[in-house]
Amino acid sequence: MPSRQTRSWPRGSPSRPSDDKLLARLEAAKESLSAIPPSDLDGFVLFAGKKPQIVTLQGGESAYHLLVEAMSEGAATLSVDGVLLYCNRRFAELLGHPVAKVIGLPLQSLVEKSYRDLIPTFLKRARRKAAKGEFVLRSTAGLLVPVHLSLSPLRGYRGQALGMVITDLTAQRQKQQQEIKHAADLHRLLLERELLAQERERRRIARELHDEAGQLLTSLLVAMKSLESAQDLAICKLLAKRMRKVTAHALDEIGRLARGLHPTALDDFGLEAAVTRYVADYAATHKIKVHLSLNGLESKRLPPPVQSALYRVLQETLTNVARHARARNVRVVFRHSAGTLAMSVIDDGRGFDTSIANLSSSTRHLGLTSIRERMALLGGTAAFTSGRKGTQVTLEIPLANWEFPSIGRHARN
Repeated sequence: MPSRQTRSWPRGSPSRPSDDKLLARLEAAKESLSAIPPSDLDGFVLFAGKKPQIVTLQGGESAYHLLVEAMSEGAATLSVDGVLLYCNRRFAELLGHPVAKVIGLPLQSLVEKSYRDLIPTFLKRARRKAAKGEFVLRSTAGLLVPVHLSLSPLRGYRGQALGMVITDLTAQRQKQQQEIKHAADLHRLLLERELLAQERERRRIARELHDEAGQLLTSLLVAMKSLESAQDLAICKLLAKRMRKVTAHALDEIGRLARGLHPTALDDFGLEAAVTRYVADYAATHKIKVHLSLNGLESKRLPPPVQSALYRVLQETLTNVARHARARNVRVVFRHSAGTLAMSVIDDGRGFDTSIANLSSSTRHLGLTSIRERMALLGGTAAFTSGRKGTQVTLEIPLANWEFPSIGRHARN
C-alpha cells in the first residue's frame, strides 16, 4: 500500500471536513469492501489525477493467476491492436525471452515472417468472436516453433483486451513426420513386395507354360508328324483322337493360367462366379478341401473395385494357407447385407502368433499388411485371429457409399 498522505487544516477553517462526515465515509467504504469476498479482491484502482494507479493487496494473488502460471500451455493478454500486455512463463519460454522482455511487443513481431501478414486479419476477427489458427513463432535462438493460437475478446474489459492461449505443436508435428516417414517406408516395402510378387508370378507362369503347355504342344506336334506319315486310316483316327485330348488339356492349362492373371468371369458374371471357379481350381491343385458359402452374394452385382479387391484378397489368403498353414480344410464364408459385405476365411492348419508385432506396421507380415491396405482403400477393415492351430481372416466393407452397377445381361437374377 502507498504511504498515507496527510494534510492539516487550521482550526475553524470551513474547508476542513467534520469528523462525523469522515467517519460516515469510512463506514460506507467499509461496508462496500465487506460485501466483496476476500478471494475476489486482488487490489484497488485509485483514480488520482490523470493516471489511475493499481494497488495490489498483500497476499492478494488470485487462484486464477496461479493457475495461468502453472499451465503447460502459453497464455497472454493482448491489446486490441495486438500488443502483449501480459504473458505467463510458458509463453516466454517458447520464445526464449524473459517475461519482462516479451511485455510490450506486438504479436506480429513474434511470428515467422511468412505469417506476419495474417496477424491483422486474425486480430480483427478475434475482436468480434473467438478465432483460432496455426502459426509459427520464431524464438531468440532462431528456432521455429509451430503453435496453435486461440484468441478471443475478454469479458469485463469492454472490448479493450484479447485473451490468447498458445499450444505448442512441436511434439505433434514430430509425431506426424514420424508417421509420414513410417507410412512412406511401409509403402516402399509394399511396393517392393508387389514387384517381387509380380516377378515370382511371371517366373511361375513361364515355368508352367514351358512345363505344361509347352510339353502338350510338343506332344501335339509329334502326333501331327506321325499323322502326316501315317497311311492307315485307323492309325490316323487314333492319332486324331489323341491330338484332340492333348489340345483340350492344353486349352485347360492355358485357361487356368489366364484366370490366375485376371478372371474373365469376374467381369462377365460377377464375384460369386469367379470365386466359385477359383475355389474349385484351388482345391484340385493343392488337394485342400474348401467349403464355400456365398449366403446371398449373388443377390446383386457389386461395384468392380469391391469385387476385384475381395477376389485378390481371397487369392492371397488361400495362397498363404497353401504355403504356410499345411491345412486340410478351409471355410470361405460371405455375408452380404444391405449395408455391409463381409468375408471370412478359416483354416485348420498351423497358426501364428499375432502378438509378435503390430500387424499394421511389421515388415514380417507384409502379406497381411497388403490385405489391410486393400481394405483401407475401400473404407473397410481386416482382422486376423490365430493361435497354435487355425487362422481366421475377417474382412468387412461398408457398401452404403458405393454405387451399384445395373444388372447386365450376364448377371444372375
